[in-house]
Amino acid sequence: MTSDPTSPAADIGALPTAEFAFPGPLRDRLVAAILDGSKTATTGLVAEYEREGEPLPKVGDRSVLVDSDGRPVAVLEVTGVRVVPLAQVDPAHAADEGEGYAGVAEWRAGHERFWSSAEMRAALDDPDFAVDDTTPVVLERFRVVTGLRGAG
Repeated sequence: MTSDPTSPAADIGALPTAEFAFPGPLRDRLVAAILDGSKTATTGLVAEYEREGEPLPKVGDRSVLVDSDGRPVAVLEVTGVRVVPLAQVDPAHAADEGEGYAGVAEWRAGHERFWSSAEMRAALDDPDFAVDDTTPVVLERFRVVTGLRGAG
């Protein structure tokens, strides 16, 4: 009998890992927001996917959310994906990121700080990386399929 990778009971070891931000306080806050249901969206740089040679997410993709210690805490499922220029991020998406931004301008300022950080520039192998209105970003929506806390 083979396992169905779309089943919540599928072997989580076969699923890719979902990591939000870098390990530390920011990741811990994002994971908590995902688990409490206040974070149902995220934004990534197309440049990150290109650098890693990874395909963009697709609706129905599943992954295992890990905390700062690399422990699996939930299975996530992608429910929506759009690629837009940074200037076209809408207020609903910014709000659904669940980080308490007062609006798109505040959301963008926070994301620009993260994307221009030394850690991100190192991850992209581009010490001069910067975003502008035309930078392509991936707007991803997701849902928690299964919580895994206490499963390991």
